[in-house]
Parts: sequence; structure tokens; C-alpha cells
Amino acid sequence: MSLSFDSSEFRRILGHYPTGVCAITACCDGEPVGMVVGSFTSVSLDPPLVAFFPDRTSTSWPKIEQAGRFCVNILSDGQHDVCRALASKGGNKFDRVSHRPSGAGLPIIDGSVAWIDCDLYAVHEAGDHYIVVGQVHSLEAAHDQKPLLFFQGGYGQFSPFAAIAV
Repeated sequence: MSLSFDSSEFRRILGHYPTGVCAITACCDGEPVGMVVGSFTSVSLDPPLVAFFPDRTSTSWPKIEQAGRFCVNILSDGQHDVCRALASKGGNKFDRVSHRPSGAGLPIIDGSVAWIDCDLYAVHEAGDHYIVVGQVHSLEAAHDQKPLLFFQGGYGQFSPFAAIAV
């Protein structure tokens, strides 16, 4: 099948859809590991499942997979520096990222909008990415934070409209 578009056009068009920015964290060999993803979604209520989509070339994903559990940290609109640190290649990504352990011992990034602790449930190959499904076992949200968003190649924030009475 011949496509009428190339990968840069595909990326540009899909960039019209804003996404939240999440940091996926885990501990591997006693050290925190993390990566940033812009693809995260709920999957199921019963059992409670979520998913994210790491690139197959990621060097952080194999460490998170090896851990067998992970924490999804929904980054807040003031966490551009955390996003840059965890998206970087090599080195200690957590040098300047303030975090604390969850009940399961996974890194919760301080200042995040919410965190979701998961056990690895399934991994599926999907083109140049994986579909990673996690079963949620604990979660918490900070009600005074706004999420960091990625839209058309840049970062921004979201402010909800006031509730509309119907």
C-alpha cells in the first residue's frame, strides 16, 4: 500500500491534537529510572488498567520493563525542567528531579498533578513503539495543579472553563 504522506506530515497533522506529558518512573537495581511520554491513556475500569507507548529505541524502557512495575507521573505546567531532565539521554536523570518513594517504592515526582502506581500487565509490539499496559494498584491527585500539555511542537498549559449549568 502506497501512502500519500510521509512521516513528517503524519507527525505535523497529529500535532494538532494536544497531549498531556507524563514521566514514567521505576527503580532498577536500586536506582531511579525515568522517561517522558506524551501518549498515556486509561484502558479499563475493571480491572483498572492504563497504557503508555514508549519508542522501541528507548534506552530507559528496558529498565522500566525489567522492574516489572512503574509509576505514571502526570507533569504539571511548571515542570518543563523535569520534562527536559527525564527526556535527556544518559547520565543521572534524577540529579535535579525532586522525588519521594510511593508505597511500592517507585519514584513519585514532587509537584506532579497526579501519580499512578502500576504493575506491568502486558506489552505489545506496535510499529516503532510498544503498547505497555499497567494494572493500577494506587493513585493520588493534587487538586491545585494544572497539567503540562504538548501541542504543535511546544509546551503549554490548560485552564478549564467554569462549569456550565445544563
